[in-house]
Amino acid sequence: MRVNQQRLRSDIESNAEFGAVPTDEGRGRTVLTGSEADRRAREFFCERLRDAGLSITIDEVGNIVGRWEPESADPDAAPVATGSHLDSVPEGGIFDGPLGVYAGLESVRAMQDAGVEPVRPVEVVNFTEEEGQRFGGGLIGSAVAVGELGVAEALDIEDDDGIPLGDALADIGYRGDGRVDAADWDAWIELHIEQSERLEDAAVPAGVVTSIVGLSRCAVEITGEADHAGSTLMGDRSDALAAASEFVLDVERATNERGEVSETAVGTVGKLEVSPNAPNVIAGQVDLTVDIRDVAYDSIEYVIDEAEASLDRIEAERPVGAALSHPWDRKPVEMSERCRAALHDAGTDADLDTLDLHSGAGHDTMHVAAVTDAALLFAPSRDGISHNPREWTDWEDCADATRVLAGALADLATE
Repeated sequence: MRVNQQRLRSDIESNAEFGAVPTDEGRGRTVLTGSEADRRAREFFCERLRDAGLSITIDEVGNIVGRWEPESADPDAAPVATGSHLDSVPEGGIFDGPLGVYAGLESVRAMQDAGVEPVRPVEVVNFTEEEGQRFGGGLIGSAVAVGELGVAEALDIEDDDGIPLGDALADIGYRGDGRVDAADWDAWIELHIEQSERLEDAAVPAGVVTSIVGLSRCAVEITGEADHAGSTLMGDRSDALAAASEFVLDVERATNERGEVSETAVGTVGKLEVSPNAPNVIAGQVDLTVDIRDVAYDSIEYVIDEAEASLDRIEAERPVGAALSHPWDRKPVEMSERCRAALHDAGTDADLDTLDLHSGAGHDTMHVAAVTDAALLFAPSRDGISHNPREWTDWEDCADATRVLAGALADLATE
């Protein structure tokens, strides 16, 4: 099979025009779910699916599935599926998500051009709201597809302006019918940019993911008392931000300690809301999040325990109150040996090196793996940059990774 690099590049560059943002360097785009840019990206994708002879279904939460069902395929056989997402973060890059969607389509076209006769249908998927930039915490489409999130519950999720997801999808014409059920798939493979530097450093064109890290997110509230910055003596202060600063350093320390046991353990405090957030007022309250990830779940538990101990100590030593809740928790997900073997074999057949590595980011695949055999394939990211207009994967690397994907899909679809 031959992947048409120019055709793949044309699809990705055309998609990059939807939601394009001006930038001094690189190519940026903002495609939020339910926006005009999202509508245009979806319409273009559907046009390309039809051009390749795929039928299209759209479910109630906007997941789009293109189905290739040649005469050789048993229409009742469980399909092999691939894909990713078309939405983006604000001012994101052009490869995160679209590479996996259009590599899936290009894989089908490569099989068609080569005369491959699969015994199973092959489906190419665009999942709704992977990034979670407008509605909820992300991965909504795949959560619905695996039954983790109900359709009605998903449609009721509101953005910051109180607009429900269902209304936003209806407004752009992409609230369909029924529900894509990932459990119906025989196998799933997602191609995504690595968003790290391991493949680039190793000069390897494709990475076969062994596992996706577990991810826990904690919400922390530290309450002090707002007061005048000039007339309140240091010993009389109940400074929530000073207390929060100690907590942030404690999280960093605990994660570094765990890193001596598991080098993939990471902990991040990336969002703080300070109230009243004025230059001449002592902070009365700080709300912050803690993001903890590792391929070993006991690392996550360790950092959470240390975070709770930190808050207990801070409450005992400072005149502040503190509370920690744990609203989001996902355990590490192992990838299917069967699908991983298909990817490695495809790399060998294409005379391309492949490298085993873990994923530190969450992807739709972490949901799909709960209901069927699933794998995640990485293409190199220049300097590891992502969620940024300077995000870049060389076109040859895009094509090489797609060759691996196409070979694995063909193998699985002809079993």
